[in-house]
Amino acid sequence: MTVKTTISLTDRHHAYARRLAEEGRHGSLSSVVAAGLEQMIQDEAERDAALSAMEQAIRDRMTMPDEDWHDGVDDLFEGARTKLAGR
Repeated sequence: MTVKTTISLTDRHHAYARRLAEEGRHGSLSSVVAAGLEQMIQDEAERDAALSAMEQAIRDRMTMPDEDWHDGVDDLFEGARTKLAGR
């Protein structure tokens, strides 16, 4: 279904969208706007998936016994600790 609506664009955005349509990269100004909205929908879905994966990783870590978890921080700072201990 297509819904007819009115939007306002800045001069810059209008010129860019018109140029894309004139160059044949999009069939019309409407398709330029639709493509931009589709990209925003995809970006939001990807961000939501990444946040969900991070949330799950945090939940997994919270239920994992400390002795089973290794974050690499100890190895990362071992050289600095050795240097400081030698002072």
